Amino acid sequence: MYQNLSEVPEGRRCVALGTFDGVHLGHQAVIRSAVEMAERLDAVPCAATFHPRPATLLRPGTPADTLAGVTQRVRLLGEAGVEEVVIVRFTPAVAVLTAEEFVDQVLIEQLGAVGVTVGQDFHFGHDRSGTVDLLRTLCAARGVEVTAIRLVDQDGEKISSSRIRQLIGEGEVSRAALLLGRFASVEGAVVHGDHRGREIGFPTANLSLVPGQQVPAEGVYAGWALLPPGERRFRTAISIGLNPHFGDVSDARVEAHLLDYDGTDIYGTPIRLEFVERLRDQEVYANLDDLVAQIGRDVEDVRARTATKAQ
Repeated sequence: MYQNLSEVPEGRRCVALGTFDGVHLGHQAVIRSAVEMAERLDAVPCAATFHPRPATLLRPGTPADTLAGVTQRVRLLGEAGVEEVVIVRFTPAVAVLTAEEFVDQVLIEQLGAVGVTVGQDFHFGHDRSGTVDLLRTLCAARGVEVTAIRLVDQDGEKISSSRIRQLIGEGEVSRAALLLGRFASVEGAVVHGDHRGREIGFPTANLSLVPGQQVPAEGVYAGWALLPPGERRFRTAISIGLNPHFGDVSDARVEAHLLDYDGTDIYGTPIRLEFVERLRDQEVYANLDDLVAQIGRDVEDVRARTATKAQ
């Protein structure tokens, strides 16, 4: 992984180009095309990913939340098949490059591209003036092959990062998973909470999330928790919200009760939560016994919902 264009050594590369937020099914198709092209052209399959998302610079006020932070994005791109990932820092200097300057300075000079793959709706260059047709024309004149991948649909729904972020924000995590090709997830470190869960028999891991992640809507979810070492997996009941039954929390929390976990304390441990399905809204109960009974039903629901859903 190269943190900047200036770090990239000389070489022949087939470059999958885009932001790749979430590395969803459409992105994966672009990556596969770059890998196949690289095999044919005797080049290294590479993904060049913009960071931050161009929209946050070009359209002030655009929410900065992403489906995957840079570290997670790099891991997902590698899992999709590329051998190298280059972070293209989307700065004002990059934003004002013309389409021709971008091809010459970024793709040819710094990335050594002999092939490029993009989605068919890809735009580049100052004011997004560069289209796929212009990319083909500019690259053909420089001996660089271009492949544009048709937009991917899932059950008639266009796959896009913005649509997936919307679904997750609405709590529709199972629909988002269909477009991602995997479960929606968040990452963070386990921190101390109020320890109420332990007192009522359902200890929870409270997460301090990595900033900038798209978090699902408030509610209770069935999911998985992945812990180091080796990404051990545990069925998990996940609560997102203000703990309305107790009414003394001012900021939404993400808490996870790991089923069948009997290890040591995990404070400070990095953890990834994967969301399988939304179970219910946050609720206020008549008394603590009613809350405990509902959590017990949630745990059994988690077992049932995750029985055939593991990734």
